[in-house]
Amino acid sequence: MILIGQYDSPFVRRVGIALSLYDIPFEHRPWSSFGNADELRVYNPLTRVPTLVLDDGTVLADSHIILDYLDSLVSDDRVLLPRTEPARHRALRVATLATGLGDKAVSLFYEKRLHGAVSALWVDRCRRQIEETLQVLETSRSEGTGAYWFGERIGHADIAVAAVLRFLKEVHPDLVAVARYPRLQAHADMLEALPVFQTISQPFIPPA
Repeated sequence: MILIGQYDSPFVRRVGIALSLYDIPFEHRPWSSFGNADELRVYNPLTRVPTLVLDDGTVLADSHIILDYLDSLVSDDRVLLPRTEPARHRALRVATLATGLGDKAVSLFYEKRLHGAVSALWVDRCRRQIEETLQVLETSRSEGTGAYWFGERIGHADIAVAAVLRFLKEVHPDLVAVARYPRLQAHADMLEALPVFQTISQPFIPPA
């Protein structure tokens, strides 16, 4: 398989971490959706990352879809998302909140980067959505009793939260006070210390 995208994207990073935890061999092409748009367009007309090229040439896009496919390749005792309810939808809820927060952080970055006149209304709206989502995640984490979000095994929810929190702090260091969410910060710190998180990692590089 070929994973396209830079690891400073939390969406690419969560896929790279899952591939590594699943011991699925892959080639990584750290292409930027801006700087390498022409190369990326050959595989994905949307020129978005992550893009995953399967062994048979099929191309998948969107981290949720990619991870759903990868989950189908492993056994129940290794899968990073529960297959049965209600555990499945609870984990999906946390992962979706985290990635939605990531989407807001990306949108806000482009608002500030690409527009000559930044909309204060849009910035305030994004900030509020990010802060309220962080609080929901903080409360959810406080309700857990295991080392990870839903027990003693790492899952997609854990990975998504940690990857997005790092992205948020690097891209918008002054947007929110992360110290207000100590359980999220402690959770992310624990994960970032894991070898796979240190290997599948890249400081944020603003698009040219």
